[in-house]
Amino acid sequence: MTINIGVIGTGAIGREHIRRCSQVLQNSRVVALNDINRSNCEQVLNELGLDAQIYDNAHDLINDTAVQAILVTSWGPTHEEFVLACIKAGKPVFCEKPLAVTAQGCLNIVEAEINAGKKLVQVGFMRPYDSGYRALKEVITRGDIGEPLMLHCAHRNPSVGDAYTTDMAITDTLIHELDVLRWLLNDDYVSAQVIFPRKTRNASSHLRDPQIVLLETTRGTRIDVEIFVNCDYGYDIQCEVVGELGIARLPEPVSVQTRSAAKLSTAILTDWKKRFIDAYDVELQDFIDNVASGEMTGPSAWDGYAAAVAADACVAAQNSGEILPVKMPPKPAFYA
Repeated sequence: MTINIGVIGTGAIGREHIRRCSQVLQNSRVVALNDINRSNCEQVLNELGLDAQIYDNAHDLINDTAVQAILVTSWGPTHEEFVLACIKAGKPVFCEKPLAVTAQGCLNIVEAEINAGKKLVQVGFMRPYDSGYRALKEVITRGDIGEPLMLHCAHRNPSVGDAYTTDMAITDTLIHELDVLRWLLNDDYVSAQVIFPRKTRNASSHLRDPQIVLLETTRGTRIDVEIFVNCDYGYDIQCEVVGELGIARLPEPVSVQTRSAAKLSTAILTDWKKRFIDAYDVELQDFIDNVASGEMTGPSAWDGYAAAVAADACVAAQNSGEILPVKMPPKPAFYA
């Protein structure tokens, strides 16, 4: 069964997803495009040799009877509007993060989906589809290291542009950890704190970098996440789980070890797209398969809401310097 897909937003991530759906994945066909800049759509069609309809209005694309599922990869503030429109139209929708730019916006989507009576939303959190994180979760689930007591994590980028702000360390960077660590532990957060070490000279004058986020879960697991977006040396994702009986670490990406010029070395990635490229493929194939089966199993609208609630608490903690509560309501039975 081939799924006809419409894509709203043909920027960098949108183009990558269009390429995947057209050239890499199975049982998908891109039949409709929309972007605030029509020429972006035209460029995509020419580059990939696609035969797809271009819509100047995203809602017309959503309501096209030929479109069976939608990818929302447009500017973040538009996500809530388009996802709500997809739910109203009864069509499955894959929405890149953020699901909405506020926790209330995410909750609006959750409530609309519950009222529709069917899961239709998958959020673009790709780390649960990464083979390394999946292997780490298997170790935890089997009980190989006992109950998790502490997690030591890091999210490091070589550099960011001047437009990157201190709060974006939470909303654009930590947001991935907020989702995947909650999934890894099958636990919610109850408190957050942010502390600022000595600032790197490589950061813009307005950016506080690095940062350390301290989290506590409902079962008492303590988590520290280093966010360092001007680390200079590479793109480096780390996760170490300290359990009652042992320690488990996220596997490093595969890299050839070399011995040369009196050095033993292993290359470190510098591009986030290469680090998780396989996870993006698996993630979107899962969405396509879910649309075909009629059952959505990926990161849900509730997961998007939970990440947003935690992110709001972390941003508030940046400003206050205090330990702040993460106030999550009970999960609705709909998402159980």
